[in-house]
Parts: sequence; C-alpha cells; structure tokens
Amino acid sequence: MTGVRNLILVLGDQLTPTLSSLAAGDPSRDRVLMAELHDEATYVRHHKKKIAFLFSAMRHFAEELRSLGWTLDYVKLVAPDNQGSFSGQVAHAAATHRPDRIIITEAGEWRVMEMMKDWQSQFSIPVDILPDDRFLCAHAAFKHWASSRKQLRMEYFYRDMRRQTGLLMDGDQPVGGKWNFDADNRKAADIDLFMPRPKNCAPDAITQEVLALVDARFDNHFGDLAPFWFAVTRADAEAAFTAFVQQALPHFGDYQDAMLAGEPFLYHAVISQYLNCGLLDPLRICQQVEAAYRAGKAPLNAAEGFIRQIIGWREYVRGIYWLKMPGYEHENFFGHTRLLPDFYWTAETDMACIKAAVSQTKKQAYAHHIQRLMVTGNFAMLAGIDPHELHQWYLSVYADAYEWVELPNTLGMSQFADGGLLASKPYAASGAYINRMSNYCGSCRYDVKQRTGRAACPFNALYWDFIARHRDKIANNPRMAQMIRTYDKFAADEQQRIADSAKTFLASL
Repeated sequence: MTGVRNLILVLGDQLTPTLSSLAAGDPSRDRVLMAELHDEATYVRHHKKKIAFLFSAMRHFAEELRSLGWTLDYVKLVAPDNQGSFSGQVAHAAATHRPDRIIITEAGEWRVMEMMKDWQSQFSIPVDILPDDRFLCAHAAFKHWASSRKQLRMEYFYRDMRRQTGLLMDGDQPVGGKWNFDADNRKAADIDLFMPRPKNCAPDAITQEVLALVDARFDNHFGDLAPFWFAVTRADAEAAFTAFVQQALPHFGDYQDAMLAGEPFLYHAVISQYLNCGLLDPLRICQQVEAAYRAGKAPLNAAEGFIRQIIGWREYVRGIYWLKMPGYEHENFFGHTRLLPDFYWTAETDMACIKAAVSQTKKQAYAHHIQRLMVTGNFAMLAGIDPHELHQWYLSVYADAYEWVELPNTLGMSQFADGGLLASKPYAASGAYINRMSNYCGSCRYDVKQRTGRAACPFNALYWDFIARHRDKIANNPRMAQMIRTYDKFAADEQQRIADSAKTFLASL
C-alpha cells in the first residue's frame, strides 16, 4: 500500500471531532486509526457496561468521522489484524501504511503516555504528541499555579478558573457576592420528592452487536450489561444533558449530597461518562447551565455547584494527577494494608448503605459522589483497606473512571492517602452522617444509634477506632482536633469496647 502523510491515532476517550490531533490533520491526505484493544479492556477488570459503552461510542464516533470525510482503520476486538495493545496496533498500522509521521493527542493516563513517548524511537517515524486542549487548564498553567502555593486547595484554583472563563461573573466579582454556595447544597432528600430519570437511549444495531460481543468475551468481568441505556452518540449525549438542565438542575444543588434507597440518580446529571470520553464539551455544558440560571430556570446554588464540579474539581484533580505522577498511585499516609472485602464485588453484606451502593454500581456502573466518598470510600478508610486496592476497584467499576480523574479522588479525597495534599481533612464519618443524608439506616439490621456491640452500626466503632489508631497523624489537623477531644472524654472501658467492637467486626471480613 502506498504511504499516507499522517497516521492519526484516536483513543477511546478522545471522541471529539475538534481533537487537537484531528485539527492538525487533513481528511484528504491523512488516515485515522482507532482500535478496540484487549489490553485496555482488561488492565483492570472493567465493568461490562463500561466496556460496552466505550466500544459502542467508539464505533459511532468512527461513523461520525467518516461522515466528515476521514478515512479510517477501525479495528474491532475480534478482527484478525487486532494486535491487542496500543504499541502493537500502531506498529502494525505504521508497517501497513508507511506514514510520514504519527500524530496523537496526549493520553489522559500516565501509563499510556509512557508508551507514546517510546514510539518515535521504536518505529523510526516522527511522532507528534499534541496537548489535549479539551481541558480548560493546561499542564503548564496548573504547574505554575501550584508552584506559588503552600497548600493546593481546590477553592482558590476554582476562583481563578471562574475569572478565566467568565462563568457566573459580574465583572470581576462572582454572581451573588459569593464564590461558593456549597453550604446550601446539603439537604437530605425526602422519599416523596419527584425524581427525574436520566434520558434513556435504546440500543441501536451497533450497540446490540457490542453488547453481544462483551457478553461473550468479558463474561467474567464485574457488572450487569442490562439495562443498557447510555447515550453512545454526541447527539444523544447532548440531548441527555439538555434533559438534565430542563428537568433536574433546579433541584440538583439542594439534594446533590442526598442518598435514597432505590433512587440511584436523584437530581444528578449522570453525564460524566459522556464528558470524560469526549462526547460532551466541558465549557459548553457549563455555559448551558449558566444560561439556565440567568434565564431564571435554575437557582444560583444549583448552577454554581454544577459549574464548580466541572471547571473547579474536574480540572483540579487532573492537574494534581499530572503534577504528582508517577508515584502518586502508591501514596499510603495511614499505612493501610487490609485487602478489599469481597462484598465490594458481591454486595453480600448486612450493611444496608454498602449493599445499596455496590448493588447500584453493579447494575448501573454508576454511583454519585457522596455514595463513593462517604459510603464505600469512608468504610474503606475506617477499615484500613489498602488505598491502592480501592483505587483499582473504583477504576474498574465506574463508567466514568479514568485514572487521571479517579486516582486523585480516591487516593487524595477519599482515603487521605496523600496526607492532605488534596483534601483539608480525612473524610471520615460515623453512621450518623449516613443516617442524616439517607434512608438506608431504617432498613439496616445494624442499629445506627449504638456505638459498640454486635448489633451496632459498624461505621460507629470503626470511626472512633480510626481516630484512636491515627491520632498522632491527625492531631495537628484543626478540623480533626475536636474529634480527638471527644474520644478522650470517653471512659476507659468505653474506649476498650470501641476497640473490641472494631476488632471483632474487622476479623469477620
């Protein structure tokens, strides 16, 4: 075959027609390579629904590119020429097409970037690795911001991003006179509330073919394939987001921390899987939310809370990831070494909150941020689970999980494994928090009001045992000092009962 000018590799989380690598190419002279790769589907045992979502979205994006005039090599998982890995597939394409150069947009994950950096010498072809300009804060900009600060707190980064984007700004001041309305966003949900549902998209022929493939090839992976309702095209992802803005955004702020049994979605957007693979544009969706606020269709606390998650938290954790990798994935401030309990995979536990979160995760490949942080994450930290094990679990089971966004959330925010680089305190809580923000405890066989004993909520003894075990490491944290003082007021026999209850429960794991 005659050579092509440029071979452009597009990854499964780069499903954006304005991607920097595509923008640098010419459909009339260049060739795009996309591939469904066994190595990428199995480097952790990804949720079946996550694999199906990405393979289907990739196949639909390939059709979108063809409609724009691009010539593609799209290598399906079972194709005879599928090499199974990025390096193998690029080598095969380079040998077949003899391109003058390879163009790629930088990968989101460290391990894939390390592969890319080797390709120029490996294949003896020039390789251009271009910035991923779909993000609003470039690596150099975040590094510059971080270099002048003793503490890398998201709140101050977020304010700079508000100024940079102009979102929810009146001149140089924030709309409403405050940067952050999080204090207004902590209402416990009422079971009688109307709960809108995310837009469901019926699987088309392409998706049905992918579902059959995943069912046959990844039957030993975690999770349920049905029901499959994710959007897999740009148009459907945008329609799903528009439906959220119209139906759920007005109450999103109030109830974003709430949890209800049997209500996996509440007022959440459930669009992070679309955003993180490139089907949605972060600035555009924030502008859509701002427009809803300015038109009087959504309150300020809802609009600000949503925008903070996108231009604040999402951009911030990406910055932390690239600032601290490699090595960040092995941070373990508390020295936790316990193996992940089986019920993170099976949901077979009497703890109603854990059972609900894991069952929902198995069915939907989704749980909202409080279920992740204050239920499964909180329990793991209190129980002394190895944070790297938990990191691999989160990376495996959620449709929106990519290491750049998942790892800082797990190691930094959830497990405090980086010792406070990212979070201002360990997000540890007893059963009282879960009882306040959910209705799980009413159906649980454990008593959330009891601190110790076999009938007591395990979170209670584990919480106070965590405080006792790690008091030397958290004593200087002003947000934890009160908890240490409270523990010190317990009588010696109560402290012993706490230790015994925690030990007995942990032995049962």
